[in-house]
Amino acid sequence: MIYDVIIIGAGVTGCAIARELSRYKADVCVLERDEDVCCGTSKANSAIVHAGYDCVPGTLMAKMNVRGNEMMDQIAEELDVPFKRNGSLVVCIHRDTLDGLKELYDRGIANGVKGMKILSREEALAMEPNLSDDTEGALYAPTAGIICPFRLTIGFAENANKNGVDFRFNTDVEAFRKDDEGIWHIRTNNGEYKARAIVNAAGVYADVFHNMVSENKIHITPRRGDYYILDKDMGDFVSRTIFPQPTVYGKGVLVTPTVHGNLLAGPTAIDIDDRESTATTQAGLDAVLAGAGSHVKNLPIQRKVIRVFAGLRAHEDHHEFILGEVSDCPDFFDAAGIESPGLSSSPAIGEYMSGLISDKYQFEKKDNWDPISKGVLDPKKLSLEERNELIRKNPAYGNIVCRCESVSEGEILDAIHRPLGARSLDGIKRRTRAGMGRCQAGFCTPRQMDILHRELGIPYEKITKMGGDSYIVRERSKGGEDR
Repeated sequence: MIYDVIIIGAGVTGCAIARELSRYKADVCVLERDEDVCCGTSKANSAIVHAGYDCVPGTLMAKMNVRGNEMMDQIAEELDVPFKRNGSLVVCIHRDTLDGLKELYDRGIANGVKGMKILSREEALAMEPNLSDDTEGALYAPTAGIICPFRLTIGFAENANKNGVDFRFNTDVEAFRKDDEGIWHIRTNNGEYKARAIVNAAGVYADVFHNMVSENKIHITPRRGDYYILDKDMGDFVSRTIFPQPTVYGKGVLVTPTVHGNLLAGPTAIDIDDRESTATTQAGLDAVLAGAGSHVKNLPIQRKVIRVFAGLRAHEDHHEFILGEVSDCPDFFDAAGIESPGLSSSPAIGEYMSGLISDKYQFEKKDNWDPISKGVLDPKKLSLEERNELIRKNPAYGNIVCRCESVSEGEILDAIHRPLGARSLDGIKRRTRAGMGRCQAGFCTPRQMDILHRELGIPYEKITKMGGDSYIVRERSKGGEDR
């Protein structure tokens, strides 16, 4: 089969592009080297929808950020994504840098950000009593928000698949060749794929693929960010997303509630060479605490941290999104250098890239495109009567597997058997939050493994945390048998 478009990468950018292209009468396929969507940068970030005041006016980064922010309410409704416009504060703690807030304000106005206000010390502390005692003022942006990055990415992918887009997982792209008829031949570990056009949305590897086909080289540096996640009883420590004044390395260490009620602090900005290194370091975590402590006080770290993690973002040398057809390589499109505010920008990047591609190839729009996709049913959102009726019809919803997050067997079954369903423990986690609570899957892992084994026939020794060789069980004990 010759696809019209093949997208490389099933992160939030690739899946957003796939969803927008699914509006058209075109054969589209997404190739992903990992076992699921949302396995790279998209799963390990700040989960923030930025207002757009930080980006340099006139850049693609600024345009995509502001447009993506504007689109997010409708996207969240259509794809059943937890999203809240909680607003953000950029906190100034040095009187001699107060002018920096006005510079950010002016930049935001130039970018089209609405509702911003520069607050006095007293106004800022009235909004957020846990700000640093050194607070001199703050920039308030009410359009900023918090979102579930897992559900956003999965929602894009599921809706694209519902509307006809193919997904191929565990498929690692190795080489490209264009034949005399203008068809791309993509060599992978799972055979060859053919397409009229390629979209490169490969995150920290996007420069590798670009440089395979273009003489105009680009360079991406993996930039590691370390994070702390605190327990849900700390989720109201602040109600808005709190930033320090930004530096050349990024927006700094933020402190924010999450849409699920936790408190998150991070990230650092540490440039590394290894595109796979997502291990936290003590130095990185210490830097998170120091950075967060500069603009909030008494951050409740002791006995409240339930997890630390690190993610990589794709820092392009010029700190700009690279979007569009490669000038010296027709039919090869880049969506590269997508670092923060990439999550916020993803709906707009999808819209922009699909517009370029559909215009070039004259794709016709479908009459039956369906924008709606629902996530895994959450019984906790039902009334008591509705929940009892659900359990009567399907007793699996009354069997709690994850106690910390109150996730039922019914939800896990839904996560496994839905389109593009979970095939690993992390796949279940991203769709249901099973294992994301206080004990971090210490209680529910064996029960989830039993369900994966029973429903998919995966041997216990082959069940993984996150695909690849991340096996949970090394071998069976002597005489061990399936339960």
